[in-house]
Amino acid sequence: MKYMLILRVTDQALAASKEADFTEIVNAMGRYNEELIKAGVLLAGDGLSDPEEGFVVDFDSDPPLVSDGPYGETKELFSGFWIIQTASKEEAAEWARRCPLGPGSKLEVRRVNELEDFDQSNEYIRKQAAWREQLGTDRPISG
Repeated sequence: MKYMLILRVTDQALAASKEADFTEIVNAMGRYNEELIKAGVLLAGDGLSDPEEGFVVDFDSDPPLVSDGPYGETKELFSGFWIIQTASKEEAAEWARRCPLGPGSKLEVRRVNELEDFDQSNEYIRKQAAWREQLGTDRPISG
């Protein structure tokens, strides 16, 4: 089973990270990522840039409205992710617990849908399987 570990941080955690020793943060995350790799469970992962570099596409209007960051008031900000493959939900939870995060940070853990979860007679489910083969990947092409 594949799981996405979604890193969410509060303003408190963002402020604390700016005051912390960046080398220590990189080293702690590096050790964690190395453990995931050595265990053979890490499929992908990345951190995201500061919100000021991003933008939001709001589909409440037609056409959709694009707004530059920084965003308005946020309780939690999506800051990075890992995709891991484990034998069980419990194993995914154990890896999430090991992540070197501090106060103001949370990992939301969600199972990644597999093609087998969907109606195999659907035209686009069949096409997605072909697209994955064509691209030489087992990663999803879309949500």
